[in-house]
Amino acid sequence: MVLPLLLTSGEPAGIGPDLCLMLAGQGLPLPWVALADPELLRQRARQLGLTVALHHWASGDDASPLPPGQLRVWPVALRAPVTAGKLDKTNSPYVLEMLERAAQACLDGEAAGMVTAPVQKSIINDAGIPFSGHTEFLQELCEVPKVVMMLACPGLRVALATTHLPLRAVPDAITPETLRQVIRILHHDLRENFAIPDPRILVCGLNPHAGEGGHLGHEEITVINPVLAELRAEGLRLSDALPADTLFTEKNLADADAVLAMFHDQGLPVLKARGFGEAVNVTLGLPIIRTSVDHGTALSLAGTGLADSGSLLAALQMAAGMAYGRQASTSAQS
Repeated sequence: MVLPLLLTSGEPAGIGPDLCLMLAGQGLPLPWVALADPELLRQRARQLGLTVALHHWASGDDASPLPPGQLRVWPVALRAPVTAGKLDKTNSPYVLEMLERAAQACLDGEAAGMVTAPVQKSIINDAGIPFSGHTEFLQELCEVPKVVMMLACPGLRVALATTHLPLRAVPDAITPETLRQVIRILHHDLRENFAIPDPRILVCGLNPHAGEGGHLGHEEITVINPVLAELRAEGLRLSDALPADTLFTEKNLADADAVLAMFHDQGLPVLKARGFGEAVNVTLGLPIIRTSVDHGTALSLAGTGLADSGSLLAALQMAAGMAYGRQASTSAQS
């Protein structure tokens, strides 16, 4: 039996339920199942003017692709009724239950991977539940010491050495041990999940012009390049720290499999300018496959029919490709 991809529908007042219904209308040739309250989906389908037949699913059931207009749903019960576009902290446990169920099914070998529609972090925190995001939540649930955020769009993958930090905190966060962990995870997952046997990774410097020989900062000399040299000696194909303002040219990217940026707004503006709406957020370093969209809950678009399902479709397709890549890698090693 083919294992399904589990799609958590995210914040119920946002566009996540809309996107699940829109994807069902396409009749995707993928084994996927949405986690949601079925009544929420029926309500949103009526609001959108869509006709979608829902099929209840439970772990172990068939998940083969369905024709357009049909959707398999693993039911999760809302805690309170939902109005599109209006947040209600009462439903925060519902959002987390979907994530827990999907992740546990992946850990138990009952699903090939999970794909997450966007959640609203603020309303989960307003409910008194400490929550800093999908990435950290899944890291804790899967009990792994380190994860890496990577975004990908056609022709470009960008991983981050640091994520959601104030700029003044970034240099202190870039330590030799952190860089070693991030680069090893990135290298490992490019091999195991993307079936790239010998990945080549370009690395951004932290400072303008990669420090310009120490005149614009010393982190490249004292931290970044020594770690890169150490890992190259282990056989990893890594550049030296390169100026970020010229690294992202077509010539430099032509034979690169991924770029490692030192901080969030160094690499992601380039990627999103190139592929917004098609970009996928991937969590590396987990024992399971997890992908997500590159956008938020878009509360103002919920229930209007104006949401774009492109990023969620790309996330599903990438999760399927990663599952295939992982299988191929495992077969090659056995």
